[in-house]
Amino acid sequence: MYYNKVDICGLDTSKLTVLKESEKTELLKKCREGDHNAREKLIRGNLRLVLSVIQKFTGRGEDPDDLFQVGCIGLIKAIDNFNTELDVRFSTYAVPMISGELRRYLRDNTPVRVSRSLRDLAYRAMQAREQLTARLQREPDILEIAKEIDVPKAEVVTALESISEPLSLYEPVYSDGGDTLYVLDQIGDGTDSSGWIEELSFRDAISALSEREKRILYLRFFRGKTQVEVAEEIGISQAQVSRLEKNTIDKVRGVEK
Repeated sequence: MYYNKVDICGLDTSKLTVLKESEKTELLKKCREGDHNAREKLIRGNLRLVLSVIQKFTGRGEDPDDLFQVGCIGLIKAIDNFNTELDVRFSTYAVPMISGELRRYLRDNTPVRVSRSLRDLAYRAMQAREQLTARLQREPDILEIAKEIDVPKAEVVTALESISEPLSLYEPVYSDGGDTLYVLDQIGDGTDSSGWIEELSFRDAISALSEREKRILYLRFFRGKTQVEVAEEIGISQAQVSRLEKNTIDKVRGVEK
């Protein structure tokens, strides 16, 4: 994968410096005073942050050097707009700015045709997101964005989803112990006449479970929580969660013990 490359955009990633939080704060203050050297040091000292963000945008056929350069634009915007007077870590503010720049780049290069009105609404929502991020020093939620541009939440969601990168059928949605679940696995076959029988059988199997077994399945597979998190929420050990989860799945599958 490209983020493991030693060389990207002519830079040896193994030699990139990492600034301490105190160093970032000092350089940011100097940037506010117009110190161009401090700004340059701050950019170079956060290139590893850019690399970490672009890891989430792999597998889309884009050139890694292009993504890195786009990510650097987001980093520069974050540096220029960061408010040093607020008690917020720079990386907390910079990550959504870098991600937003990358999403905009991928949006503008998407092969899927979107109506002009929907695209314009998405642009307004993206701009509002950036403005709110600068003002709040955190990434806003959809409701805050919708309120900012005075548009119903549902329309904002539709607009933003319309410019999202198409999801691969082989995109992993869950993985545990090497057993990966892909988007393709969640798509039903409408031509399968036995599907409704299997659904009824599944419902019967679920209804026969105890409340604790149902809760474990819900937390693990619908909420995506780890066994450790489930253990803490229910008040039992992780080993007990693991055993109960396996037994519950076996019950649903009809495995004889």
